[in-house]
This record gives sequence, C-alpha cells and structure tokens, in this order.
Amino acid sequence: MTPKFFQHAARLIVALACLSALPAQALDLPEAARAVLAADDAGGKPFAIVDKVAAKVYVFDTEGHLLGSAAALLGIAKGDHSIPGVGEMELSAIRVQDRTTPAGRFEAALGRNYHNKEILWVDYAAAISMHPVINTNPAERRPHRLATRTPSDNRISFGCINVPIPFFKDVVSSAFREKGGVVYVLPEMTSGGIASLIKSHAPTARNTAVQ
Repeated sequence: MTPKFFQHAARLIVALACLSALPAQALDLPEAARAVLAADDAGGKPFAIVDKVAAKVYVFDTEGHLLGSAAALLGIAKGDHSIPGVGEMELSAIRVQDRTTPAGRFEAALGRNYHNKEILWVDYAAAISMHPVINTNPAERRPHRLATRTPSDNRISFGCINVPIPFFKDVVSSAFREKGGVVYVLPEMTSGGIASLIKSHAPTARNTAVQ
C-alpha cells in the first residue's frame, strides 16, 4: 500500500469522526406541526411533540397552534425502545440502561396514577406517562434540572416525561382534557423525525406507575 493510500485513509477517518461529533439536526417545529396536520394524523385532536435531544415538550391545539412549550426530564438512558415487559417491572428492578423514554406515536389520555395524581398516559405497555415533575428523591434534584438552560442534565427518570407543574396544569391538562390527543416522541438514535412516526400507531394509554 502506498503512502497516498494511508493519507486518504487517515482523512476518511478524520471526516467520519467529525460527522459523528456533529450535533443532532434541530427540530423544525412549524414543519413538524404542518406534517401532522397535512396527514390528519392526530384526527382532529390536540397533540404534543417531545424532542428528546433538546429535552423539550411542545403542545398544540387541534389546528396546530402552539399552546406552550417547556423543558422536560426524560429516561436516564438514551434509546428509542423499551425492553419487553418493562411496564410490569418494579422500578428498582429496571436496569439503568433500560430506563429509556421510547420514541413513537402514542394515543394519550389524562388519567390518575396509584397516588390519585393526574397524569397524561402515553405508552401503557412500557408504563410511560407525562406528569408534573416529582421530587420524591431530593438527591436527584429534578426541579433544579428542569430549571437549567442545558438539556445535558435532563436525563434522570425511569422513562416517564417530567414537566414543570404549572405547564402540566395550564397547558397539558387543559389541552388533553376534553378528548385526549396524540403524543409524538421523536427518536434520538435515528434521523427519521416526525415523518417516521406519522400513522405508526401505538397502544392507548392507561393507568400504571409514575416513574
């Protein structure tokens, strides 16, 4: 092999390393909302988009108008899938690497958890809900994590989506109260975006444990 070959190989390795270090493509929020409306994918219901990379939640009304947005806490492990049976497991039995917030399109509805607190059920099979931030373990500093400007410290939950208490009450609960809606959790491990979720139906949300 010639020195030129090794030079080309070295350049290729550097180029690939640079590509892998590039930040994820920013969410085009207006385009994502238009895609949902154009496909009538939410069926005339309000919808929410969860951007895991940015650790943010956006809630829209039935006509695609943005009702509000807020930071969110997500599963401590990165990944777009839940392991089989995770929804039936005790929280203490779920390994750290399995504490993911799954990506997908979910029919969501308000309900109550075992503590009679209102939450938005997202993925019943995986025991995933969106709910007001909890602080049962002060060492996790969940409210503080929500308040910081960076998404780098927003991975702490067992998979559920924690949002600020006022945002849940005034935006999420209000929007989904009448007839439920759809929650789109964007993938973070692939570049499919909202297009990969439209008409990719998932189980209707039901009651399970808060994470």
